Amino acid sequence: MKELMRSTDPTLIAFATALLSGEDIEVFVLDVHMSVLEGSIGILPRRMMVRAEDHAAAERVLLDNDIPFGRD
Repeated sequence: MKELMRSTDPTLIAFATALLSGEDIEVFVLDVHMSVLEGSIGILPRRMMVRAEDHAAAERVLLDNDIPFGRD
């Protein structure tokens, strides 16, 4: 697994996941339940992971849809 992006915006993660799923790229989001530790204030980013062999294709999908895939 390779990290594709980090974001504190859950809607951005959901949108990117939907786009990648539409391209048959499996996505696994880490740190989803960290809000329990942070008190639901949204300061800890969630990490979106993809298989290493899908990473380049996933970056192209995000780039084509103007989704920032760098780290916050």
